[in-house]
Amino acid sequence: MLFGIFLYVQQQNFLYHPTPKIKHHYDEFTLYDGNGSIEIIVANEGKKKALIYFGGNGESAALSVDDLAQHFSEFTIYVMNYRGFGGSTGVANEQILYSDALKLYDTIVAKYTEIIVMGRSLGSGISTYLAANREIGKLILITPFNSIVDVAQGKYPLYPMRLLLKETYDSVDRIHHIKAQTFILAAGEDKVVPMHYTQKLFDAFPKSQVSMMILENVGHTTISSHPRYFSLLLDFMIRQHQQRHIENQK
Repeated sequence: MLFGIFLYVQQQNFLYHPTPKIKHHYDEFTLYDGNGSIEIIVANEGKKKALIYFGGNGESAALSVDDLAQHFSEFTIYVMNYRGFGGSTGVANEQILYSDALKLYDTIVAKYTEIIVMGRSLGSGISTYLAANREIGKLILITPFNSIVDVAQGKYPLYPMRLLLKETYDSVDRIHHIKAQTFILAAGEDKVVPMHYTQKLFDAFPKSQVSMMILENVGHTTISSHPRYFSLLLDFMIRQHQQRHIENQK
């Protein structure tokens, strides 16, 4: 009972591990609302297409942007610092991060012919929400889960996690609202989000809409070190774009 109370009280600390502001050479802009400010890092400005990236729990946006800018050079890159992360103010929670994602999309959408949304781990839950509520070109989910509640229930089977958790990040429940072609990239040795929960998410999509690749011998936090990681992501982004371009010409 005491541990159940601890889980309930400390659940925000399990979900969010804020990272400090780190100096970098990329441009930034700030979004404001009544709850504070959101710092957005921008790379490769001036492209026709954009990539919005939502990182994982404890992932530093400033440290992620170098690889994204290098490997996806034909896209303007937007990386959000969540509330309390990397200079953004306020405290992160599910509904605020959803609202911030919509605000970022609405701010930039008029500038681009296509917007791709990519989310890793915690960011996959934000990405599915954005994809379900706005028109995007493609959706990429890296080490995603079907819902935080399901993952937590597997870790703590003695406790009624659906009653204890205030935040659910229930991606599987909104799949029927997502129209974009989707690519899921999973880690074969993932101990944080075991493959069972990623498979549930994959199975809920219409088969014509989704594809999945499992990278073996890497875990939840090491998946981006796999030699095929960026090439698989880029192949999906470009291949789908080329296919749609051909269809438009017919």
